[in-house]
Parts: sequence; structure tokens; C-alpha cells
Amino acid sequence: MIYSEDTEYGVKFYQDIKKNRSPVLDYIEQLSDKEKAKVLKYIEFLRTQKGYLEEPYSRHIKGKIRELRIDFGRNRHRIFYFIFIKKTIILLHAFLKKGQKIPAVEIRKAEENCLEVLKNQKIYE
Repeated sequence: MIYSEDTEYGVKFYQDIKKNRSPVLDYIEQLSDKEKAKVLKYIEFLRTQKGYLEEPYSRHIKGKIRELRIDFGRNRHRIFYFIFIKKTIILLHAFLKKGQKIPAVEIRKAEENCLEVLKNQKIYE
């Protein structure tokens, strides 16, 4: 076994190296206090559940990418994430969902960020 069963899962935010910022943190910071509290509560719930939540809280998107689904009134916040090495959940991309389907551009952005994480693994270990 690579690591013990009792090792807790951790959460890290994707870092845009070129802009030296985290788009997911930026997204969360611009929310109202109540929305921010709910989003952070769901992220903690995701961590304690080892990155796997059933619907309606989470859903598989593509490959290793899943979405954390946080509804607040009419606002439907979505955070794409994947499970990385050493029990780390990487939050890749966040957006406000407005329609029925997830726009392809949002999925593409999460995939690009995921590839960046894999290219720069040392940052996230």
C-alpha cells in the first residue's frame, strides 16, 4: 500500500502559474457570504467523503473529472475537480451554470487545467 488508510484527504486549488492566481478561489471570493459558506461546506463534505459523492452532490463529467454541484436559490454553482496522488482533491475550475447543459467551453477549461496540474505535479504534492 502506498499510504495508510487513515490518511486524510486534502483539497488543493488549481494554480494558474502564468497569472499566479487560483481561478476557483477567485470565483469563491466573489460570492455572497452565505453562498461562500455553502460552497466551502460542500468542499469540506467532499474532502471528508474522500472525493466521492453521489448525485445530486457530485457527478462524473469526463475522464477523471467530476463536478461538485452546489445550488443556492436559483444559482447553480459548479466546481470541476479530480482526485490526484496522495489523496489530494484538486479543484480545477468553477462557474455559474445557467442552462440545462454544461457548456463545452467550461469542460474544456477544466481539462486544460487538469493537464497543467499533471505537467506541474510538484506544485500539488
